[in-house]
Amino acid sequence: MREYTAITQQVGDWWAGWIEEIPGVNCQEQTHEELLESLRIILTEALEFNREEALNAAGDH
Repeated sequence: MREYTAITQQVGDWWAGWIEEIPGVNCQEQTHEELLESLRIILTEALEFNREEALNAAGDH
């Protein structure tokens, strides 16, 4: 299992965050706990999408 770094910060009444190692994985939520859960979900979806794209690009090889 691989580990990723979540960067989080409070901006006014909201929490914003992103995953340092994966561009485009970012979101904002009203609580820190919600933010971390959303980042986990978005990271999982991004990794699955990237994997599918790589397999499709490789073709039958």
